[in-house]
Amino acid sequence: MNNQKFNQELFTFIETATCSFTGIKEIKNDLHKNGFTELQENEVWDLNQKQKYFVTRNDASIIAFTLGKNESFNITCTHIDTPAFMIKPKNAIYEKNYLKINVMPYGGLLNYAWLDEPLSIAGRIIIKKKETYEKEIIDLKEPLLCIPSVAIHQNENANDDLKLNSQIDMMPILALKDTKEPIKKLIANKIKRKEGEEIADFDLFLYTTEKPTYFGLEKEMILSPRIDDLSCTYSALKGFIESKKSQNNNIFCAFNSEEIGSLTKEGADSSFLMDILKRIAAQTKKDISILINNSTILSADNTHATHPNHPSNSDRNNEALLNKGIVISKDASSTTDSITSSLFKGICESAKVPYQDFVTKNDMTSGSTLSGISLRHVSIDSIDIGLGQLAMHGAKEIIGSKDAYYLYLAFKNFYETKITKTKDQIKLSK
Repeated sequence: MNNQKFNQELFTFIETATCSFTGIKEIKNDLHKNGFTELQENEVWDLNQKQKYFVTRNDASIIAFTLGKNESFNITCTHIDTPAFMIKPKNAIYEKNYLKINVMPYGGLLNYAWLDEPLSIAGRIIIKKKETYEKEIIDLKEPLLCIPSVAIHQNENANDDLKLNSQIDMMPILALKDTKEPIKKLIANKIKRKEGEEIADFDLFLYTTEKPTYFGLEKEMILSPRIDDLSCTYSALKGFIESKKSQNNNIFCAFNSEEIGSLTKEGADSSFLMDILKRIAAQTKKDISILINNSTILSADNTHATHPNHPSNSDRNNEALLNKGIVISKDASSTTDSITSSLFKGICESAKVPYQDFVTKNDMTSGSTLSGISLRHVSIDSIDIGLGQLAMHGAKEIIGSKDAYYLYLAFKNFYETKITKTKDQIKLSK
C-alpha cells in the first residue's frame, strides 16, 4: 500500500467515524471483513490459535487480538473519542424565533474553531419496545445545526480578546420554529420508528460535516476533522490487520473517554485491557506475570507540532515538525524511557520510517497519555508516540500528509517483530 491509497482510506474512515460509537462500529466492520470473530465479555470463551478475535465494551471501546506461541504481547493503544459537543437530555430552547439546542462540551474544545461550522448528529440511542430496551448506533450525516459567531460590528473585541462562554456563545441553532423534544422527533423520523417504540434516552454528539482534504503546493498537508486521534487509530488498525503472520500475541486497543480523563468502564483507566489479557493467558495456559513482563505497549496519541506563527511555543531542540516522521514523546510525565525509545527507533529504522524526539516546552503543560493511564492497571514496558499536528481540539485539525502513513508502516513492523527481553538486553527479530 502506498501513501496516497492509505490516505484515501484514512479519509473514508474519518468521514465515517463521527463519534466513538460510529468509530467503533466502523472498526468492527473492518475486522469482520478480515475474518475476525466477535466475543462477548459475559460469555465463556473457547479460543483457537488459528482464529482472530475482538471484544467491545459499552459500544465505544474495542480490543482485537491474534494469538501466537510467543510468551509476550505486542500491544498498541489509541483513543477513538474526540472533543465535541454532547446534547443534553432536555435540550430545546426557543427564543426570538430561534430553536436552539442545549449542549455541553465533551473534552477540552477549542471553542472558536467550532463557530460557523455545518454540524450533524451521531451517537447511540436506546429504543424502548414494551419492556425491552435496544441499542442503535446512528449518524444523521446531513448538516442540521450551526453555532453562529457574533459579527465584528457587535463585538469590537472579537479580534483582540475573544471570550466564549460555553453556556451562552456555543448553543447551536436547529430551526426557526418551536418544537417540543425536537431531537427525539428528528431522530424518530430519520430512523422511521415503528408504532409502540419510543426513544428512551441517548448519547449524542455534534460533529462537523466538513470532509478531510489536502492542501499546500504539493498537497503536503491534510486539513480534517477528528485528526486527534483517528489518524493514530486508523494507522494502528491497518498495521494490525495487515501485519504478516507471526508467532506474536498481537493486541489492538481503541479506548473511549480519553478526552474526559479515561475514568469510565470502557476507558483506558478501567480494567478492560487487563481483563482481556488475563482471559487470553487463562485460555492459552500461559503465566500472565511472564507475559506482561515480556510485553510492550505502543501508546499513540498526537501532540503539538511547531506552530508557523508561534514557534516559541515549542522547545527549541525537541520540537515536532510536519512530515518529518513519528513523534516520540519523552516528557517527564510520559511512559517513554531510554529502553522503550531505543526499541521503537529500531522498529522505525527496520521499517525505513523517520522519527523525531519531542519534549514539551518547560513552561507549558502536556496531557496525560493512554499507556500512562493503563499502567495503573497493568505494568508493561511502554512508549508514547504519535503525530505532530496543528489546531488540536478544533473542529478541523492539520497534520502532514506523509506522517500517518509512516505510523502505519511502523505499527505493521511492530506487529511483525518478535521482542525478546533478557536481564541485560532486548533483541528484535522476525
